[in-house]
Amino acid sequence: MNITKRFLSKIQSESFLIGILYLISLLSLYNDDTDNTKRGRPYIYPTTVMLRCLVVRIWMRIPSNNALHYYFSINTKYNNKVMKACGLHNLPDRRTFDRRFKTIPVKDMINTMGRRIVSEGFADSTVVAVDSSLIHAKNRRVWHKSAMKNNMVPRSGIDTEARWGFSRNKGWVFGYKLHLSCSSTSKLIVPLSVDFSTANVSDNQMYCNLIESLSNETQYVVSDLGYDDHKLYDYSKHRCITLVCPIRRCQHTKGERLKQIRFYKSDSGQQIYQNRSVSVEPLFWCIKDTFGISVMPVSGFVNARSYVLLCVLVYQLAVYYNCITGVNNPRHIKRMLGN
Repeated sequence: MNITKRFLSKIQSESFLIGILYLISLLSLYNDDTDNTKRGRPYIYPTTVMLRCLVVRIWMRIPSNNALHYYFSINTKYNNKVMKACGLHNLPDRRTFDRRFKTIPVKDMINTMGRRIVSEGFADSTVVAVDSSLIHAKNRRVWHKSAMKNNMVPRSGIDTEARWGFSRNKGWVFGYKLHLSCSSTSKLIVPLSVDFSTANVSDNQMYCNLIESLSNETQYVVSDLGYDDHKLYDYSKHRCITLVCPIRRCQHTKGERLKQIRFYKSDSGQQIYQNRSVSVEPLFWCIKDTFGISVMPVSGFVNARSYVLLCVLVYQLAVYYNCITGVNNPRHIKRMLGN
């Protein structure tokens, strides 16, 4: 509660966007001084400043970094307030936006934000749901496997870094895949960790990346059949977590796997598993609908990853902002965009 009061006293909320930009400056999501992987001279514009600029792009549905640069160059009273909230004293070069858009560590920020939301009691991570969702490549233009094998691009505008993936609901999709874990037992369903891949990457390959950043409070992880992998059960057990998902049973199934099947089919196992259908699946729809990313608005893996993960982070920030300001329905953020 003291943290909430301290934040609210420092946030200037002339609009939702400006309030969230000031909130980011208080959260300490990333510190350039602790990044030992970056070589060369220090950044002129700190990562948190560039993050706020890119949040403006997502929030205002600005289509490109070039357009974002033009937006900041417009000398109006409101734009000047947005620049001040971003921490900008002068306008960066357009190429700076391009470079930092590709390198900003959004995934780490989402993980940090997820842990903060849980630690402050807004969400419960005792039971976590994991899943993935396919996103069509830009313009829905596809690159057929026969042409891909021959390295022949039939027409311009095809995202050659996208790949084919299959979903039981959507069938074959040419594009990318968002992997996500979220809270599933509290009233507030919010992303806790994310990852991103091309559409052809199997869900079980990304499971450990999603789980490793979760808090020690997590006891159960619920998922679909795509995560039925003995390596994932072993990893979960090592983390003192029980993976609850549909399990294939063969004629000679025995031992530990048989115990897992019995637990999944038990009343308590089914009660835990039911959290999945009311948490992660609706959350994917909500994020895609809010930010219009059912079809990718950008091309190339790095650009697609940065854009989609920024959408998830903005969703987290908006929900958190609503929580600390006492909004009754903190997940209803679509109406806030552009304000």
